[in-house]
Amino acid sequence: MGIDVGATTIAGGLVTGAGDVLEVLQAPTHRHGPGTAVETLFEVVDDLLVKTAGTGLTLTGVGVGVPGAIDPEKGVMVKPPHHPVPELADLRLGEQISTRTGLPAFVDNDANALALGESTFGLARGAASLVLLAVGTNIGGGIIHDGRVVRGHAGFGGELGHVPINFDGPACFCGGKGCLGMYLGGAQMALEARRRIDPLRSSALLTLAGGEASAITSTTVFEAARAGDPVARAMVEEACEALGASLGGIVNGMNPEVVIITGGVAESLLPLETDILQRVRRYAYAPALSNTRISIVPTDKRRSMRGAAALVLYELGHRGRREA
Repeated sequence: MGIDVGATTIAGGLVTGAGDVLEVLQAPTHRHGPGTAVETLFEVVDDLLVKTAGTGLTLTGVGVGVPGAIDPEKGVMVKPPHHPVPELADLRLGEQISTRTGLPAFVDNDANALALGESTFGLARGAASLVLLAVGTNIGGGIIHDGRVVRGHAGFGGELGHVPINFDGPACFCGGKGCLGMYLGGAQMALEARRRIDPLRSSALLTLAGGEASAITSTTVFEAARAGDPVARAMVEEACEALGASLGGIVNGMNPEVVIITGGVAESLLPLETDILQRVRRYAYAPALSNTRISIVPTDKRRSMRGAAALVLYELGHRGRREA
């Protein structure tokens, strides 16, 4: 059972050992009101258990991807500032799900789970090292090195959206300045576009948003840039340059075999892939880059579920090696 907990939606599915998603359930994260994500999560788990019983399949475990850093010692989510699902913090979620289901249950950062999904079932299958950037509302990251997830000392390994690419850039909610997420995160792009436009002048940005600045999203920015809107074009230029610099740093600093850019914003980045790779070449050490495969892959909930299911296989495999 693989479950992805998002800020707006909790999606769960039954996933085979080959990565095929057999059943899919989705529910609004806070469908019972603010602070009710855990209640919704347990309902999704219970409903999937019922579906499993109807199929005659056997479950081996439950994996859950959550939008936050996981304390590797406690197995709980660390509560960062401005978190979209704060009620998950300091909760031994894996233990509670295991008690509820009678199955091994594991919880990890959603980008780590996505990285495991790509390593186990997807584009990085067979690769020893992978760096994944999940570009959505904010930017998360997952790192796999020599077949192991790099979680870091306190669970913050892979927070690549908070690596600064401009020392004089805007302040980030993490406390830093000029972080990649301030240029490419979906929420920040939307806020910055609303700040930059002149509401008294016509623009493709406003037109595409139905005349309402509050309706501008990151997708609107990319669409307006293709339509020639100068504000949007400048923002997309900054975003692509920031991504190119960050990818150059990843290639130079970690020398991974595969780099995958995914997440909700990836669909808007895909038509710009050639331009982005050209920018990476300006920052990356050429011999290292020549041995790195970079792919932009739009994501969907099925990919997230496969990632959470891959977490089960990963943890059970490591548990078996430890016990041996």
